[in-house]
Amino acid sequence: MDQSETPYLDALVRYASTDPGRFNIPGHKGGAGADPGLRAAIGDVALRLDIPSGIEGIDVGADPLEIPFQQAQRLAAEAWGARRSWFLLNGASGGNHAICMALAHLGTDAVVQRNVHSSVIDGLVLSGLRPLFVAPEIDDDLGVAHCVMPAMLDRALAERPDAVAAFIVSPTYFGAVADVAGLAAVAHAHDVPLVVDESWGAHLAFSDLLPSNALECGADVVLSSVHKLGGSMTQSAILHVGADAAHPRGRVDEALVDRSVTLVESTSPNSLLGASLDAARRHNATLGGALLAETIGSLRELRREIREIPGLDVLGEEITKSDSVHAWDPLRVSIDVRGTGVTGNRIARFLRERHDIWFELYSANVVVAVFGIGENVAETGGRLLAGLRAASAELHDDPDGKREPFAPLPPWGPTEMTPRQAFLGPQETVAFDAAEGRIAAESLAAYPPGVPNVLPGERLSRATLDFIADSIAHGGQVRGASDRTLETVRVVIE
Repeated sequence: MDQSETPYLDALVRYASTDPGRFNIPGHKGGAGADPGLRAAIGDVALRLDIPSGIEGIDVGADPLEIPFQQAQRLAAEAWGARRSWFLLNGASGGNHAICMALAHLGTDAVVQRNVHSSVIDGLVLSGLRPLFVAPEIDDDLGVAHCVMPAMLDRALAERPDAVAAFIVSPTYFGAVADVAGLAAVAHAHDVPLVVDESWGAHLAFSDLLPSNALECGADVVLSSVHKLGGSMTQSAILHVGADAAHPRGRVDEALVDRSVTLVESTSPNSLLGASLDAARRHNATLGGALLAETIGSLRELRREIREIPGLDVLGEEITKSDSVHAWDPLRVSIDVRGTGVTGNRIARFLRERHDIWFELYSANVVVAVFGIGENVAETGGRLLAGLRAASAELHDDPDGKREPFAPLPPWGPTEMTPRQAFLGPQETVAFDAAEGRIAAESLAAYPPGVPNVLPGERLSRATLDFIADSIAHGGQVRGASDRTLETVRVVIE
């Protein structure tokens, strides 16, 4: 197939150019009925390309293989090295939901890396799968979670012989890449598929200067959140299924995946998101090698300049010395701020309020800046450097960011029921401080280090509650709680 083509994007443009009589949805009729402020903000062209599904010659037709939308998905499969790919317009989150639903056809158990995205936990709730969690390696020095080692996965699968799959994350937020080939070999030795949330690694397939992507390493199901670093629009992603010599038709039935994607996707898909995936695939497949080489080279210089700022260091390939880290993705610039004497939380707030600079992630010890394919690092990196220099100069005596020891990461509580049973079962709201010993009915994930501390179905311990409270006191965040103030928490009625 010709990777320089964009069949779906081109079909939308052709259709809009005919000025069709729009007696169907959307109600803005190609922009004519849109709010003037919206038209001014996003332009008439975007509104004309907001085309509904079910249009002959775009996403339906007599020959399904020749429909532009299906051609675009086949091009994506070829570009990433998959057997089949699905465009996702509700993000990689929808893909995780669909994967869990598909695998639930095969059994009830799964082995799941503990620091998976919260959407995997949501998928467990939807599907009813019973997880056995396997812990990632924790870097106690930096307070961040890395990857799962093959030996740890092997032990978990031996403990849960009826597991229908193993779920892992690679790369992590901080750019740590797991030994996916080793993990795939372990999973396949137990005759289960390996599911890899490669949301942060959609670009890995397009440069020899980067670690191999998960499909190349033998993963069976892979999520590419293309909007993160691959250039598509927010909320767009791709789900891939792979194949190997022993299982040329794949270890996961694509018909089950297809019906599960259909189950969780919208019946009113956004054409602009799909078109952006088609275009981002072309951009990566045809120009990705050159663009990524330029970005990687520019980031090497940026790291050198950040290290010259008093109190700052940058994580690099040295993180591969950790046992669980097989390789490193340089498109993440993870800045070690411990030498400044203030927390990453305070530095992030300073840059946001004073310089309008926003980090992807920040914790007590590290702030993370991400760079996308084709980005002008000389321009954006210069702005980051100016902000970091100001932070280093102005915050060293800042009492709001004074470094104090964070509470140690507590062990996870025992799992008393499946996430689905806890989430949907009888429950009540209790004061956060009074929740010790109760079974959580919702997720709680404190940053740092970003590993979920509490999942639905786990029993809450005093150490866990204290850790979360301490993280908030240090300016951290907690995700997953229905009460954003965290004055209360939902627990199971036993």
